[in-house]
This record gives sequence, structure tokens and C-alpha cells, in this order.
Amino acid sequence: MSNIMMPPPRVGRVALAVADLERSISFYRDAIGLAPLARDGDRALMGAGDYAFLELYGQPGIRPVQRATGLYHFAILVPSRRDLAQTLYHLLQSDAPLSGFSDHGVSEAIYLSDPDGHGIEIYRDRPRSDWLTTDGRFRMTTEPLDLQGVLSELGERPRVYDGMVDGTFVGHIHLQVAQIAATEKFYSEFIGFDLMVRYGTRATFMSANGYHHHLGGNTWAGENLLPASSDSARLLWYEVVLPDDAAVASIADKLERAKVPAELVDRELKVTDPSGILLSLRSAGQTR
Repeated sequence: MSNIMMPPPRVGRVALAVADLERSISFYRDAIGLAPLARDGDRALMGAGDYAFLELYGQPGIRPVQRATGLYHFAILVPSRRDLAQTLYHLLQSDAPLSGFSDHGVSEAIYLSDPDGHGIEIYRDRPRSDWLTTDGRFRMTTEPLDLQGVLSELGERPRVYDGMVDGTFVGHIHLQVAQIAATEKFYSEFIGFDLMVRYGTRATFMSANGYHHHLGGNTWAGENLLPASSDSARLLWYEVVLPDDAAVASIADKLERAKVPAELVDRELKVTDPSGILLSLRSAGQTR
């Protein structure tokens, strides 16, 4: 994607409830390389450069992530393969809790979890011209990542890791959902995402603007799960950034006509999806 951020619609901020805010700030700063950008009591903003894309809310005493609908992982998109290599080298050197590596054809990805069990993907996109297609559709794969190939981008002298570079942001979010059909219907009819690929009956990937996916949804942990309880670490909400206020108003109108409960306050539209996951929709011109 280079250092130019995706045009909207795209994923914006992700908000997580964590048990120990100081521990989480340290993890995302030291292990992942995000910059602390603001702090207000039990709320912290983190990101890359001056762009905040992760909100952490401290809630002492909550349990680790439980089996429920909500976050499967949020995916941090770095601008280049070299940036991915630098992050990978740092994670290996710091003995971070890595859980997997994959080549998805369209992208190369690293997986790990934070101290509360929130899933994280760190990835880089291949150029769109290299994305594999089948009958005009993107074909995402799950193959082993060429670790040595990625690390070779660093040459013989890796630079000191200074954290994630400007131009890094959340490229997509992957959710544990209650039902695939209901998820596809909601996000296509109301949010305007297109179905890109479906894996059997238990995983779907949807996007705008021809991207491989802004949204993933799966029922791998089981169908018809309930939303996460308030006494556990969980996804609080995530943001979809739309082109302008008219796009936000159009979605609000669709929801109202379908009698789907939603709230539009100060140009921000809040709605809960069929899995009990809260979305915040705003225009690209609206600042937080």
C-alpha cells in the first residue's frame, strides 16, 4: 500500500478493554513498537507517527479473553516488506509471544497475542497486481511464510528498531461472529462491503474498493456464541471510516428504514452488528 493510507471506506480505530493498562501500554510500546500518543485516566491512545489507531481502556480485575463473539484479531498493516522484516526481527530478538506466520498470497503476516489474549496480526500487502485471482476473485491462501526471505530484506546489519513507522495503520479486522449469513447480510446491505471470498461455511472476507478484505468473520469457535461479558477482556468497538458525512447519513437512513437500532450523534453513527459487536462509523473529514 506504500505510505499512502487507504481511501475510505476503511477500518479506523480499534478499542480494547484490558486488565492492566500500564502492562498493555508497555507491551504495545516495547514488543509491538506502537507510540503512546495520549493518556486520559484509564484510557490510552497508541499508534504510529502521529496517527492513533488503538484505544486501550483499563478495567482492573477483568478476565482474559473468553470464548465469545468479538475480536479474532486486529491487523496492523505496515508500509513495506522491509518494515515487516524489521518488526519480525525485533519480535524474535525480544522473545515476543508469537503464535504463527502465514503467506496469504495477497499478503505476508505475523500473528501473536497481547497479555489479555487479544489477537494481533502484523502484515504487509503485496502489490495488487500480484494478488492471485480465480474467476475474477481474489484467492487468499494460507501457506508457510518465507521467514528467511522476509528477514533478508534487512541485509547483514539490521538497524536499531525505532518502532512502527509513519504510514502504519489498521488494515483490517477479523471478528468471531455468531453466524456467517447474518454477518454477510448486515455488512453488505448496510455498511456497503462486498463479499470477496468465503471459506466453506465458517469464514467470510468482505471489503470496499476492491481490497482483499477489510473485514473477516468466522465461526471457528462455534456458532451462535454470545457477546463477550463485561468482566472479560474484549473488543469494545471498532471504527469504519467513510468518505464523507453523506455516506454516514446514507447508512443511518438504511438502518432506520430497516428498523435496525442505531444512534447518530455529532456526525458519528453507532450500531451493533448481528453478533453484538459495536461499530462506530464516521466520515474521513471528522477528527476525533
